[in-house]
Amino acid sequence: RGVFDSVASSYDLMNDLMSGGVHRLWKDAAAAKLNPRPGETILDVAGGTGDMARRYSKLARAAQGRRGGADASVIVLDYNAEMIMAGVHKGGEPEMQWTVGDAMALPMPDASVDAYSISFGIRNVADIPQALREARRVLKPGGRFLCLEFSRPTASAVRKAYDAWSFHAIPRIGGWVAGDRDSYQYLVESIRRFPDQATFKRMIEDAGFSRVTVTNLSGGVAAIHHGWAI
Repeated sequence: RGVFDSVASSYDLMNDLMSGGVHRLWKDAAAAKLNPRPGETILDVAGGTGDMARRYSKLARAAQGRRGGADASVIVLDYNAEMIMAGVHKGGEPEMQWTVGDAMALPMPDASVDAYSISFGIRNVADIPQALREARRVLKPGGRFLCLEFSRPTASAVRKAYDAWSFHAIPRIGGWVAGDRDSYQYLVESIRRFPDQATFKRMIEDAGFSRVTVTNLSGGVAAIHHGWAI
């Protein structure tokens, strides 16, 4: 939690600097993949400052304009109160609600949400299988699971270049912009420790999800994992 306390105020700027703005395109692709619908309850876990939730809200509202239906509800949940406060200060959409909570023990009843998403957050959870089981628990039958996360570049040349950039440049940028090199060193190391695409796909399936797919982004620098609670 302390890592994100220290970087909350500059988190969005750092994402832009670390990815050259490409993270915005990844998030757009993930939001389109989730396909928010009118009247749905969407839970965005590790939602941070609300980047993904704003996308979901706008897409659900656009779908509502085309086909009618009730307002969607987009719940932003994050373990870190500083991140939530930064998101509230930044401003939200009418559909958005904010709450502090733990991905490993979600404060929601069984089968209570239509879609669950977690973006650039699952790798920081202490017990990833437990977080996946919690996602399955709170989803309604037919509910959708989506995870956007840094992953393993598929080409060795890309992997070497990305490793060089992430291990050497990102902590330095963190020191310059956020005044916290150590926290960004941790974030880089957490990316390298995270399972590759195929391993994480099996973990999602082991948690009870069906029809799990993987979509690589930017040659596998990031990946979208999508599945169904059936």
